[in-house]
Amino acid sequence: MSENDNKRLPRWWSGGVCSAIAVTTTHPLDLVKVQLQTQTQAEKVSVGQVISNIYQKGGLTGFYSGISASWFRQLTYTTARFALYEYGKNFVDASNVSAKVQLATFAGVFGGIVGVPGDVVTVRLQNDIKLPPEKRRNYKHVFDGLYRIQKEEGVKSLFRGAVPAVTRAVVLTIGTNATYDQVKQVIQGTFGTKEGLPLHFLTSTIAGCIGTIMTQPIDVIKTRYMNAKPGEYSGLIAVVISIFKQSPMAFYKGFIPALMRVSPNTIITFMLYEQARLRFGYLPPNAKKE
Repeated sequence: MSENDNKRLPRWWSGGVCSAIAVTTTHPLDLVKVQLQTQTQAEKVSVGQVISNIYQKGGLTGFYSGISASWFRQLTYTTARFALYEYGKNFVDASNVSAKVQLATFAGVFGGIVGVPGDVVTVRLQNDIKLPPEKRRNYKHVFDGLYRIQKEEGVKSLFRGAVPAVTRAVVLTIGTNATYDQVKQVIQGTFGTKEGLPLHFLTSTIAGCIGTIMTQPIDVIKTRYMNAKPGEYSGLIAVVISIFKQSPMAFYKGFIPALMRVSPNTIITFMLYEQARLRFGYLPPNAKKE
């Protein structure tokens, strides 16, 4: 690997494509997480029971319920977050932690807004399989879901839960993208570790753990609100109160599946992202002149 290869910058599409590949491997865990998060106070179903129910109702393919929406979400939401974050580095001091946090916040806001419709359909498709047949929404795929939501509930419903979704996107971008950059910089500066899979694996593992801890309460609120039927909650505060009544720890319901999903998803995404940068990225103008 030449010195110039290390200076390569990622293409705008790299984040979304790599994340879509990663989510293909972690989707079953996300499905379990969503079904745990949408439980009401009357429901007391363990992780094992959730997994058993999914298998009984849908077989092995049941664990991939809503995968089309997950792909759509990553190709919109993650593409926007990563592309804006990387492009923004051209205008800030990339070695400054505060600047990275501000940049991640901006990228998270934009990416979060772009990704809300796909997120709504993803949550509903993933939760559908646990419902009795007469209560299922039965969206055929992500585009059918998008069409039916705007037709049956109005365009506004495509952005249901936008506030927690955007908040989560901001926190996740700070907790993963900015953290990944900062941890990588510290490890390289402290130990002189060279670019390569071991460095990328260690850095993304740390970023994945931090990102999960930071986003889990917001994720629970978002999932519960997006999955709600019209009129079920008067607003976000009602959702928060409903979850709190179960117990304060209910905000971390589904944490283990979330950690098992977000952490591997972050690891796979960033390791693929680095490989895409090294193999398909482009050299900045100043590097080409050297």
